[in-house]
Amino acid sequence: MKEEESAGIPRLMVSAPAKSSGKTTLAIGIAANLSASGWQVNSFKKGPDYIDPAWHRLATGNECYNLDPWMMGPDGCRSSFIRHSGISEASLSLIEGNHGLHDGMSLDGSDSSAGLAEILQTPVLLVVDGHDAGRGAAATVMGMQAMPPSVTIAGVVLNRVRSERQAEKQRRAIEQYCGIEVLGSIPIDRLLTIPERHLGLTTVAETATAGEFIRNAAATVAACCDMEAITRLFFSAPHMAPRLACCPRQRSANPKARIGVFRDAAFSFYYPDNLEALEHQGAELVFIDSLAAAELPAIDALYIGGGFPESFFRELTANHSLMQGVRSAAESGMPLYAECGGLIYLSREALYRGESFPMAGVLPFDIGFTDRPAGHGYLELESTTGSPWFTKGERVKAHEFHYSSTTAISGNPLWQFTVHRGKGTTGRTDGIIQRNVFASYAHLHAVASPGWAPAFVSAAAAYRTAGA
Repeated sequence: MKEEESAGIPRLMVSAPAKSSGKTTLAIGIAANLSASGWQVNSFKKGPDYIDPAWHRLATGNECYNLDPWMMGPDGCRSSFIRHSGISEASLSLIEGNHGLHDGMSLDGSDSSAGLAEILQTPVLLVVDGHDAGRGAAATVMGMQAMPPSVTIAGVVLNRVRSERQAEKQRRAIEQYCGIEVLGSIPIDRLLTIPERHLGLTTVAETATAGEFIRNAAATVAACCDMEAITRLFFSAPHMAPRLACCPRQRSANPKARIGVFRDAAFSFYYPDNLEALEHQGAELVFIDSLAAAELPAIDALYIGGGFPESFFRELTANHSLMQGVRSAAESGMPLYAECGGLIYLSREALYRGESFPMAGVLPFDIGFTDRPAGHGYLELESTTGSPWFTKGERVKAHEFHYSSTTAISGNPLWQFTVHRGKGTTGRTDGIIQRNVFASYAHLHAVASPGWAPAFVSAAAAYRTAGA
């Protein structure tokens, strides 16, 4: 994409003063309506979340990409946003914030949703939970306006209001004192609440009525919000002059290696940028259903991402032949890269809710689960050894969120990383290395760790060449 072509990206962020205010419901309702009207909606999720992007993907039919200022940096976010935003006249880019608009780790708010909106010069549609508010809703909006980083709150949608009278009181106050138009008022509706679990919303794969929910959200937004006015907000975004040239990446016509990827209801946490980075380094990706596939296909490496394997332990352990195939592949020296759920799959045994489930037995430890997070938040890691995956001294920013931890570790395993922030695998270390196997609790992003994909594909290509 040429710089001048990216200047006219119509864009809008959906955010809220606080988490669980209805951002995702409104965002996917808007996205579904725009898609039905003929727009190509390119969607993005601020932060490291995997679950919300899957709902966006279902609503739009297009991939949803993560933008995380802490992991990716301002230029990484800007580059990824421009690269994945369409440049046709029928393209709109929709960003869903995370947590509250101004919530973040840094005091200056640079890593908050507001910080991302500032980086991308994107107007904000604010979702205000009006359930227990009156005219005081205006004070909440005024606080969002006054708090740095300074962003343009271009419109407000009231959510979960109990009556038209309550909504009118809030609307008049917001428009009078904040100078912002209220573009919709959505009543309380249990059908518009996606069930939550300990990692946030339930996944699309676990929600049998996901398609129905999308349709309900779209219908409610169309009935309760001014979609014409919301659509105009996309075009209120200022001229965007990127500092980086963002040329489209080209896939290799002759793949260097075939990398298998577990992708199913148990393992669904993959950043699209990670999969695309592997392809752009010359890998052919082969998707594998760990619940149904009886054996590994002809591959040169295996990537097992995160997800909720604990919800499918019975099905996973019943698939003995695939677990044996993974174990044999690891013993043969095939490169295996595993994140969180993948680490659990490769362990010896998992104890979950009083039951013990045998795992693949590749790694020298068991897995236990707790009722509270064992690791939650961002990770800062430093590589203390060289390996096919990372160089010695390399610093990695990543994310973790797991209710499991390693137990009964045997021997003296080699660990890739020292943990400077977060929990990792042992509290001090993360990233176990065994033969050509790497497994950790860290979810890394290819934009934040640009050396990861080349290293992965190189390891797979070397294994392929050795077996030729």
